[in-house]
Amino acid sequence: MIRAADLAFYFFISLLGSTLRIEIDGQEHLDAIWAADKVPIYTFWHDRILLFTYKFRGQGAVVMTSRSFDGEYIARFIQRFGFGAIRGSSSRGGSRALVEMIKAMRDGHAMAFTLDGPRGPRHRAKPGPIMLAKQTGNPILPAVSAARRYWTLNSWDRLQVPVPFTKAIIIGAEPFYVKADADEAEIAESLAVLQQKLDDLTGRANEWSKQRDSVQKPARK
Repeated sequence: MIRAADLAFYFFISLLGSTLRIEIDGQEHLDAIWAADKVPIYTFWHDRILLFTYKFRGQGAVVMTSRSFDGEYIARFIQRFGFGAIRGSSSRGGSRALVEMIKAMRDGHAMAFTLDGPRGPRHRAKPGPIMLAKQTGNPILPAVSAARRYWTLNSWDRLQVPVPFTKAIIIGAEPFYVKADADEAEIAESLAVLQQKLDDLTGRANEWSKQRDSVQKPARK
């Protein structure tokens, strides 16, 4: 079952992604991170995972996936897309996974968090990337994606599946750092900042998805 799910998701996302027209808003934020000789910590919502998986394939980013059945086939198919996988979640194996992520970042690998995974609450940020930023000195890069047309699944996260051949966008916010000596209050403040940035991005992305491409009418003679 795990192998079947792994292959099914890989071929489905590959085929769907090849039909999409994906643009990036905020590429300069990512470029600035690399220019500063830092490594990004990507953060996004679980319901937008399909677009991120396809767009950032082959770049060697590492994703934390849960130790559940779902986490196993997710780890397998994202590795087919060129991602690394570290097993753990906020409820199981999180501390060990954080240590592995710190080591991977020291080797130059970007990290990626589906912040409200693996089971929610939906669109509520968790502190994993805050702790990773504190330990590594690397910046957090909040991002949200959207598609002009999409289906919504009846899942806990209301997963969005873009309709083939639709336009899509990934919007990135200005990255931010967490001080190495941040105390509990400052960590909580950083988490609130991350939540606010993602909420703002989600609003922008949702407004973008509601737009319809304008059709220019021929001028009257």
